[in-house]
Amino acid sequence: MNLNLFDQFASPSLIGIPLFLLALIIPTLLLTRPSTRLISSRLFIAQSWFFINITKQLFSEVKLMGYKWALLFTSLIIYLLFINLLGLLPHTFTPTTQLSVNMSFAVPFWLSSVILGMRKQPTKSLAHFLPEGTPTMLIPALVMIETISLFIRPLALGVRLTANLTAGHLLIQLIASAALALSSMTLFISIITTSVLFILTILEIAVAVIQAYVFVLLLTLYLQENT
Repeated sequence: MNLNLFDQFASPSLIGIPLFLLALIIPTLLLTRPSTRLISSRLFIAQSWFFINITKQLFSEVKLMGYKWALLFTSLIIYLLFINLLGLLPHTFTPTTQLSVNMSFAVPFWLSSVILGMRKQPTKSLAHFLPEGTPTMLIPALVMIETISLFIRPLALGVRLTANLTAGHLLIQLIASAALALSSMTLFISIITTSVLFILTILEIAVAVIQAYVFVLLLTLYLQENT
């Protein structure tokens, strides 16, 4: 039972070929491309409106220097959003349930923001390790704590996204299995279980959207500290 329950997080394969890469490529093919016509399609207009508003929301507090990162961060949140939502479809695989994938997103962006801060404003970046007015006896301990806090940020980003999506997928599979088992026993309880499954699926859709937003929002806050 435990093996079957966690099999959904194993990379699927076809004729011995892992489909993990395919799950990462498909979301990039779903976006509507600009038309050569004078008036674009409604889908492209809605997509552009969403991109503009999400970019404004993410970069409302970022300084002018950080605006050059807008396209990169907007692309990341759309990519994560598509991956999370497509993973809720039956017989699909969610790459963001793998910690290694999430860390491959978190570490480069976090490290880039840290390097940017050290290069552009080293004094301000190093000042985060030692707040003004710290007692002399607490300086070594505080510097160590702040250093650990800095280096644990990408791990926290990856674990947060992985844990939330994994927990939701496990709950959906458990309740779906219970509804299927009860369908041949008690119709009333089966209907109640199916209703709970429907509500949980809606909740998981919200979690998929929120977690993609929170992941990129925290990266934006790290960028804000270093610009």
